[in-house]
Amino acid sequence: MSEALGTTGKIVGSRVRVRYAETDQMGVVYHANYLVWFEVGRVEFIRSLGMDYRSMEREDGIGIAVVDVSARYKSPARYDDELIIETRLNAARGAVIKFGYRIVRAADSTLLCEGETVHVVVGKDMKKRALPEKYAKRFAEVLIS
Repeated sequence: MSEALGTTGKIVGSRVRVRYAETDQMGVVYHANYLVWFEVGRVEFIRSLGMDYRSMEREDGIGIAVVDVSARYKSPARYDDELIIETRLNAARGAVIKFGYRIVRAADSTLLCEGETVHVVVGKDMKKRALPEKYAKRFAEVLIS
């Protein structure tokens, strides 16, 4: 599910279903799983732009390392819930890229978690590099203001 939202930018929705292994003893999704789902959303967002991590790494010799993450938990997800990960690009400037996320329960649109990841573009040597122009240009086209 991918949806362009007028002039304010692009939000990409990705669906996942909560597996039993992702829940804790209380039957609630363990908090760290939301970070994995942020990655699912981020990968699908980048793919929706016609790009992918594999090409970034192989063809351009870059990666985007997570340097900061925040998550605010609003309501619990439970086993077998279908979730929608809404991902947007918050910023892309120089070597820094920021993505925003909202995770909602598909059945009732309840907001479960929202957060942000901050990334630094790095080369294979793990040293900071500017985002190559072809990616910077594509990101600028969908950036939420």
